[in-house]
Amino acid sequence: MHNRIVSRDEWLMARLGLLKEEKELTRRMDEVARKRQEMPWVRVDKEYRFDTGEGSARLEDLFRGRSQLLVYHFMFGPDYKAGCPSCSMIADGFDGFAVHLANHDVTLSAVSRAPQAKLEAYKRRMGWTFPWVSSYGDDFNFDFNVSITEEQQREGGVEYNYRRGDHPLTAAQVPEPVARFAASCGTDGRTYMRDRPGMSAFAIEDGVVYHTYSTYARGLDGLWGAYQWLDRAPKGRNETGIWWRRHDEYDQPSLPTHHSLQQAGG
Repeated sequence: MHNRIVSRDEWLMARLGLLKEEKELTRRMDEVARKRQEMPWVRVDKEYRFDTGEGSARLEDLFRGRSQLLVYHFMFGPDYKAGCPSCSMIADGFDGFAVHLANHDVTLSAVSRAPQAKLEAYKRRMGWTFPWVSSYGDDFNFDFNVSITEEQQREGGVEYNYRRGDHPLTAAQVPEPVARFAASCGTDGRTYMRDRPGMSAFAIEDGVVYHTYSTYARGLDGLWGAYQWLDRAPKGRNETGIWWRRHDEYDQPSLPTHHSLQQAGG
């Protein structure tokens, strides 16, 4: 069933009512964004090491000469054969705005536990160029609560999204959608669930690195560009389950070709 059909005047009245709520939401979002920038900073004294494909790098090196660093914690564990489909859908937008961030004193980089060779191969498959480094063998993912050990998974009581307890991803039974995602990554459900998504922000001043912000789970919704468009589509997210895939796995191209557009236009 489609929505009720009304006159243009009735539609305009409804739109103006919604506009009032949208403006209230925008002002609230501005307020929350301001509070993010007012968060206190924590000095990062621990030395982390990453494989960039061009050698070993410290956390401060990932800034690439800029004063701010945004890290996307991309789910790609050492035993995966491909990156998480959800993280891949989010990362599809990175190349488009990374250049704009770079010219605004912000470096965007993805970090995963998989060895660098796997990350590079997957980047080539996806056609991505944004920075992506490996934290394989390092504590970085564990310290920022996006990875757990096999022992922690068995024992439970881990921290994720600022809660400590028995997280669903430590459960003995693997949910069916998670099992499907795990299979698409070439691994089993329990192994897949030892890595989780998130993003973290850092600043550097006088050579000292500070952790300023991290978010996880639904806190990443605003970074999921496709959903921002779907939320404005007539049917919204219109989901009955997990529908998305890596962009090279859809059966048919979703966008019409230039030739088909010409035909449609007569």
